[in-house]
Amino acid sequence: MGELRKPFLLLALLAVALVVGLELGSALLTGGGDAGGALRDSAGRLGVELGDVGHVSEPAGRGTGQLALIDVVALWTTGLFSLSMVVPDRIQGRVQGVATLVFSIVLLIVAFVLLIVTFVELTIMVSLFLAAPFGTLAYLALWGFFPVGEASALLGLVLLLKLLWGGLLLLAQPRFLQNKGLVLLALTTLLCTVVLEFLHRLVPGILVSITDDLGALVFAVVAVVWALVLLIGSIPAIVKAVRTTATTSRPTRK
Repeated sequence: MGELRKPFLLLALLAVALVVGLELGSALLTGGGDAGGALRDSAGRLGVELGDVGHVSEPAGRGTGQLALIDVVALWTTGLFSLSMVVPDRIQGRVQGVATLVFSIVLLIVAFVLLIVTFVELTIMVSLFLAAPFGTLAYLALWGFFPVGEASALLGLVLLLKLLWGGLLLLAQPRFLQNKGLVLLALTTLLCTVVLEFLHRLVPGILVSITDDLGALVFAVVAVVWALVLLIGSIPAIVKAVRTTATTSRPTRK
């Protein structure tokens, strides 16, 4: 039970890397379809004459992409577990704290910036939607035709890979269940994925972009929290590494 099964750990690393890759590439994998016909129909119901309309495409949304802010923490954690297979514990102990500190600071900055950007975009969305009829029409042209089906398929694949990641980690080392931080991280990312799918199904199609951005906003906040957890958790490791280095570097007295 105590032996680490390396092949399963490497497969878990691959699974969570695929998760992050799919989420980061969600803007390319979803959206982009022609929504001009749907926009003309909506304009007709609003009693607005559009005239000649250029290409109107389906938005990709932010929700799935910003799930990566959370899942990159899972990737980082799994990567550290995997690193222990090739790097001696003595060296890893000295490097891990500093590396985690740098990673957490970068994640904190990125998550905070995306939090602000998403909040501003969400505010614009709601303001335009409520400013009928022309504001509503502008909202529809930009965000009104979210590709719910494509996003649902992608989220389903992401959720499957996350479950596979968790299962492979347990196969690699059942004692990972005793790691409360890892268990909480796994529950967080699974819950966020399910919540995003729920938000996509909660409202009529023309409002899904708003709930998707709302989910993205929540994910950015969650990522900020996890970044702070990593940052605080890295400090004891750094202090320990500094003390160990100072102790080993002292000249021995004859």
